[in-house]
Amino acid sequence: MHWFASLALVLIALRTLAQAWLDWLNHHHVLAHANEVPSAFRNTVDPETYRKTVDYTLAKSRFGRVELVWGTLVTLAVLFSGFLPQGWSAWTHAAGTGSWASATGLFLIGVALALPNLPLEWWSQFRLEERFGFNTTTLSTWCLDRVKSLILAAILGIPLLALLLQWVKWTGNSWWLWGWATFLGFQGLMLILAPVLILPRFNKFTPLPDGTLKERLMNLASRTRFRARSIEVMDGSKRSRHANAFFTGLGGFRKIVLFDTLISQMGEVELEAVLAHEIGHFRLRHIPKLFGWSAVMTLIGFAAVGWLAQQVWFFQAFGFELPTVPVALLLFALLADAATFWFTPLSHVLSRRFEYQADAFAAEAMGSPEALVAALRRLYEKNLSNLTPHPLYSGFYYSHPTLLERETALKK
Repeated sequence: MHWFASLALVLIALRTLAQAWLDWLNHHHVLAHANEVPSAFRNTVDPETYRKTVDYTLAKSRFGRVELVWGTLVTLAVLFSGFLPQGWSAWTHAAGTGSWASATGLFLIGVALALPNLPLEWWSQFRLEERFGFNTTTLSTWCLDRVKSLILAAILGIPLLALLLQWVKWTGNSWWLWGWATFLGFQGLMLILAPVLILPRFNKFTPLPDGTLKERLMNLASRTRFRARSIEVMDGSKRSRHANAFFTGLGGFRKIVLFDTLISQMGEVELEAVLAHEIGHFRLRHIPKLFGWSAVMTLIGFAAVGWLAQQVWFFQAFGFELPTVPVALLLFALLADAATFWFTPLSHVLSRRFEYQADAFAAEAMGSPEALVAALRRLYEKNLSNLTPHPLYSGFYYSHPTLLERETALKK
């Protein structure tokens, strides 16, 4: 076996073992606290709900192990079976090596790689989520969502890939820098267009009716200097009973969105606190800061692909004879997670810091932390979120602090 193929195999194995070990830690940590409600929550979470939370967490853990093993096996089969070089050779022989042909080939391979996950996605939605009362979607809606996603991915992804590959012809070895700038521009464009053209294809958005809730939320927006075009309700209950709130868009297209499930689960004061938290992210400029972090990470990624695309050994390790940028992009996409997994806690440190700051902003906007604490407890209760994750597990996988960590910070 080629030395780099051996290295890739070791990295994939180490990542898989680390993920399995983290899951084992978390699973047993949850079991160790399963017999009684943690003391911090005994006055707010009843034993029946806590038992259901534990069961849901353990069920997701078991299913996660199946996903991990299956995903690793698929990745190994794709990388080491000879499927990629044979498939790519057949495609280029039939369609050519132009930018559009290569972009279409990459898209089709991406679709093929996604197909093995469909049965697991179906099981997660119609068995696991159904078992715990979260699923509200129908099979037809589930299938239609995936058809729509496929069409949108083709409409947006193939031209973007074609443009990235065209930079190779226009700029030579510096293509990756122009490609990175193009990718950032695409991300910025999606921030503007997604709320107008994409989200309505999947969900229905209706203006929040006039009344005390709308008046309360608009007053909050006014006193926190948050200008929004509208407050809208999204029919999240069409697919799930999980609840959320967010704002989306830029400038004049900005709007506040509340899940209908969130409105049905919370009182007006709690909803105001949730929105204050979201406004905190905006007022504290967390979105551009996260975008900047993403820009740095993608720049490193594009630079890595640009360098690897010139290394013959990188391609020979997986059965390709000649270096090409399309194949470099494909191989990098398959291998990147094995290396970047170890750095995920770093990005979560930044994300968690922002969550603490947004919580503090909300508490100040509301005059006290009580409303936000009540809202967070309600969210955790209704979503059956894990109240006792292992610290190492949450460090790797949680972009938000745990409920106890957030409450402790708010009450300081």
